[in-house]
Amino acid sequence: MRLEALRQRHAKCFWPEAGDPIKRITRRLARGLLEVLGHRFAYRFIAMAAKELHTADEFFPERKTLPAFRRAAADCQACDLWRRGTQTVFGEGLAGARVLLIGEQPGNEEDLSGKPFVGPAGRLLDEALAEAGIERDQTYVTNVVKHFKWEPRGKRRIHKKPVTAEIAACRPWLEAEISLVKPKVIVCLGATAAQALLGPKFRVTKDRGRPLESTLAPFVLATVHPSSILRAPDDETRHREKRLFIEDLREAASLL
Repeated sequence: MRLEALRQRHAKCFWPEAGDPIKRITRRLARGLLEVLGHRFAYRFIAMAAKELHTADEFFPERKTLPAFRRAAADCQACDLWRRGTQTVFGEGLAGARVLLIGEQPGNEEDLSGKPFVGPAGRLLDEALAEAGIERDQTYVTNVVKHFKWEPRGKRRIHKKPVTAEIAACRPWLEAEISLVKPKVIVCLGATAAQALLGPKFRVTKDRGRPLESTLAPFVLATVHPSSILRAPDDETRHREKRLFIEDLREAASLL
């Protein structure tokens, strides 16, 4: 089947206007590609087929430095999320950091400020890092997706999970950040980040806090996203989940 025909046939599954039957069919297609090609190559292929062959590497700068990539990312239109986000929220932190932390996407406060992890989840992350013996200013923090995906709810903008094609379109930015920072430990915060790096079968609930060897860094470790702790139903659960989160970060610190 020609690539354009494939795109026209399956592109709707990655976008909000798609009907539920189409979404279900193409999720199965995406899972099949992930299993056959492996997550890194499948994400790139899905993005190409689903959205006019666009991925973020089309916007790459000639000069391969973090500041140059940050400037280039400001103009990224590899997926449609740029239409709703206020601005690109690129990674931030120490070039050459030994710890690189990766979340899912910027939230409302990050979208408005242009900086990652400055909202409530970011403040909780700062507290947990300090208790784990990791200085925030000695890390590099970023997200799998660089624009805020949201849906309106009254006057509020509510987070909406990015789909596979949006993750795939944005992936080259993340790969560039990892390549330039060269961390010793990557910490994936939440399922979206963990599955983007470790494959769709990875389960944070099963393997959190366990260091894994990777081609991306000497160690990759996954834990929950701090926003999930803030959503805990009561104080007791919240305190327990925060304690477990800190333990995972201490494991990351022990690898340095």
